[in-house]
Amino acid sequence: MSKVAALVVDDAPFIRDLIKKALRGHFPGLHIEEAVNGSKARQLLARTSFDLILCDWEMPELSGLELLQWFRTQPGQQKTPFIMVTSRGDRDNVVQAIQAGVTDYVGKPFTNEQLISKVSKALHRSGKLQQLRSRPVQTSTGHAQETVNTLLTPRKTAAPAAPSAPRPVEEDTREVVMRSPARAQLRVAGQQFACVIRRLSLRDAQLLVRRSERLPQLFESAVLDLEQDAEDDAVARINGYVHALSALEERVDSEWVLTTVRFVDQDPAKLERLSLMIAAAE
Repeated sequence: MSKVAALVVDDAPFIRDLIKKALRGHFPGLHIEEAVNGSKARQLLARTSFDLILCDWEMPELSGLELLQWFRTQPGQQKTPFIMVTSRGDRDNVVQAIQAGVTDYVGKPFTNEQLISKVSKALHRSGKLQQLRSRPVQTSTGHAQETVNTLLTPRKTAAPAAPSAPRPVEEDTREVVMRSPARAQLRVAGQQFACVIRRLSLRDAQLLVRRSERLPQLFESAVLDLEQDAEDDAVARINGYVHALSALEERVDSEWVLTTVRFVDQDPAKLERLSLMIAAAE
C-alpha cells in the first residue's frame, strides 16, 4: 500500500470501534482495516502490508502473542510497529511480549490520549508520521455524515412488515442477584475502583462503586477483574464499557453509585468463567 495503513485486531467490536474512532479523529489520512481475531489477522497480514498493527492479547483461535511471534518471522516485518492492546500487565507477560518483538503496550482500559501517544511515537520511529501528516486531507461523507442526514430527513411511513417466524434463543440469558457480597476491581481510564457485584449475567454486571473525586463516565472502556473464590487465585479480566450510572440513594451526596458494565468480550474461556460464577451464585 502506498498510503499509511493500520490494522486493528480485537475480538470485541466495541474496542475495535473505540480504536478506529480515536485514530480517525487524530490521523485523518490513515487507512484502517480490522480483523475479528488473530487467525483472521494472520490471513490478512499474509497478503497485505501494514505500517502499524494494534492487537489485543486475549483472543480465540490465535492469541495476540501468537500472532506477534508469527508476524516477526515474516520477511521484512521485524521492525513494523506492533502495539499490544491488553489488560495483561504482569511482568511475565511483558517479558514474553518483549522477547517476541512487541513495539509498545496500551493497557486496557485506555484513554484516547494514551492510545494516540503510543501510536504517534511508533509511527514517528518508523518514519511514517511525517508521511501521514504531509498527505492532503480529503473531505469524506462517511457513515457519520450519513447518520446525521438520516436524522434530519423526514421519515417515511413504512408499510407494516409481515410477521416473521420466532428466532431460536441461543444466548444464555441467566442472571443472578448475588446473595453474598462478591468483590471485584473496576478499572477505567487508568483509575481503579474497588466495587461489589450486585447482579451478574453473561451480558453485563451491576456494581456498587464507592463515590470518589472521579466517577466512571458513560461509554468509557472498562475492565472488570473478577475472582471466582478464595481457593482460586486466577482472575478473569472481562473487557467492557460503562453502560449506565445512577445514585444508590435519592440524595445528592449519595455515597454509592450503581454502575452497569456491559461486556464486550467474546473469549470462550472468560465466558465459561462467568458461567461458573453465575452457576455458583444461583
